Amino acid sequence: MYTIRFSFIQMGIKPVALTNVEPGQTLLEIALKNDIELHHNCGGVCSCTTCHLYIEKGMEFIDAMEKREKDYLNRVIGRRANSRLGCQSLLLDDQGEIEILVPDQTLLPDEYYGEEF
Repeated sequence: MYTIRFSFIQMGIKPVALTNVEPGQTLLEIALKNDIELHHNCGGVCSCTTCHLYIEKGMEFIDAMEKREKDYLNRVIGRRANSRLGCQSLLLDDQGEIEILVPDQTLLPDEYYGEEF
């Protein structure tokens, strides 16, 4: 089981701490199940970059990044070394603490991720 803390760059959104989170789920799935707003324009199939987030702690508990995700992350505004796509970040069968920082989604308009890519 995991403890996951979501923090937000966007002003006015309070951090959320989740406990007893089971492995085998993506960070996007976990966010949506817990009413945490995380854009996912493509429906979570790694066809856009709207579920971009930063793994501040606990990267070792998330499966390795595959080439397709790396390719999409190259298109992300504000990409960092700890960037991941929530739809591709699957929790491993383990336990620990994960800290996530969600970018300010108001600065990433949906039009930016449209048919251009």
